Amino acid sequence: MFRPPLRLGMVGGGEGAFIGAVHRRAAALDGDWQLVAGSFSSDVGRNTRTGESVGLDARRVYSTLDAMLAGERSLRADERIDALAIVTPNHLHAPMAIAALDAGFHVLCEKPMAMNVAEAEAIAAAVSASGRQFALAFTYAAYPLIEEARLRVARGDLGTIRLVQVEYLQGWLSQSIDSQGNKQAEWRTDPARAGAGGCLGDIGTHAFQLAEHVSGLRAETLCADLATHVAGRRLDDDVGVLLRFDGGARGLLKVTQVAAGEENGLRLRIHGTRGGLEWSQMEPNTLALRWLDRPAELVRAGGPGLDESVTAQFRTPSGHPEGYIEAFANLYRGFAAAVRGKEHPGFPDVSDGLRTMRFVEAVVANAASDGKWTKVESERTR
Repeated sequence: MFRPPLRLGMVGGGEGAFIGAVHRRAAALDGDWQLVAGSFSSDVGRNTRTGESVGLDARRVYSTLDAMLAGERSLRADERIDALAIVTPNHLHAPMAIAALDAGFHVLCEKPMAMNVAEAEAIAAAVSASGRQFALAFTYAAYPLIEEARLRVARGDLGTIRLVQVEYLQGWLSQSIDSQGNKQAEWRTDPARAGAGGCLGDIGTHAFQLAEHVSGLRAETLCADLATHVAGRRLDDDVGVLLRFDGGARGLLKVTQVAAGEENGLRLRIHGTRGGLEWSQMEPNTLALRWLDRPAELVRAGGPGLDESVTAQFRTPSGHPEGYIEAFANLYRGFAAAVRGKEHPGFPDVSDGLRTMRFVEAVVANAASDGKWTKVESERTR
């Protein structure tokens, strides 16, 4: 049966921005969403050109988010946007998300969710009060073989989990391009727009969310080191964290954006009493399984042995690569099902946002102190 696509608005992601185009492609992939409105840039020319390039009616290319929310609310229910995608720098996430939720729209927001825990809690309160859906773009959790890994850990295939290791190595900030006019680098290293963590907030939150999501464990305490290798940079570009999980498992998180020559080296390894698994974002269609008492296995995307719920996430036959855009599309597909009130496999939500902001807060506090271990708060205690 034909279902008309849900209507999407977007704030941010204008001409020259990487992530906005990714969101637009992913949202369109399964036909669940149609971009119908946007406020893409505070620069009038860039905003207009972006709207033209994606084929929007000029009347629905708005100068500000406030104008978009007001303009869309004035339309008939079957014309106005159903949800807003927020793809701006971090400092705008909280005010924009809260405004959209208060106006009655569902929200899909880029990560990290906010600048700090207080802002994240304000978003959570707005989600609760509005009754609307809120999704967070922790895209790597939407890779099919990550779901396969999570399911295998949850059903006890690896035994009791002992070790959780995650690394995310990039090299694009090895030089001071943030002080040389690179816009993507410049805002990510500005505390006023990025928050308390540079590399920590940008990719460290991805790594932490993935580790907890797949292991099913929660980090209770951590011991952290933050470094800034490029002279003059105002936020960290290199992070190392020791983690102690509930149940006794130990973890190691290493993220950096100054590993010269690295591209997007996100890798997760989990080991239990019976065996271990390994997944790499740069080889996303392979899940390696290693055992104490039998030969190692390679589980392949679209191949035999996968859970039915995982098989349903693939769009092409085995041997045809699927990757980043498709994982992003899985996130948008689950979000669409939730907006429609349908059953869905789940997606990163406000709880992931709160959790990762508490992680950032704990890492920053620990790295700045002389104490060895800092608690990762589950609830605010002050």
